Amino acid sequence: MKSVAFKMKLKPGFLTEYKKRHDEIWPALAEELTNAGITDYSIFYDEETDALFAVQKQAENNTADLLPQTEIVRKWWKFMAEIMETNPDHSPVSLPLTEVFHQD
Repeated sequence: MKSVAFKMKLKPGFLTEYKKRHDEIWPALAEELTNAGITDYSIFYDEETDALFAVQKQAENNTADLLPQTEIVRKWWKFMAEIMETNPDHSPVSLPLTEVFHQD
C-alpha cells in the first residue's frame, strides 16, 4: 500500500457546496474508487488559499491511472467543474505533492 497526495483548488465561496457534494458521493463512484484499489481517502481544506489537499492509499496492484477513462469519473468531474479549477476536460487541476515526512 502506498500513500498518494495531491493539491487541487476550490473556487472561492464554494466550500459548503463542495462538502455537500462529497457527503452525498455517488455510490457508483465510491465503488469505482474502491475497485481501483483506492482506500483511506481524505481531502483537507485550507481556508486562506481555497486549496484542497487529498491523500489516499493505493493498493500495489491499483488501477487508479485508468479512472479518468471511466464514465462515472468523467461525470463526477463535470458535476464538480463549476466549483473547482479544472482542465478543459473538466478534470480538476491537480498537482502531485511530494512526501517529506511520514510516521507510522
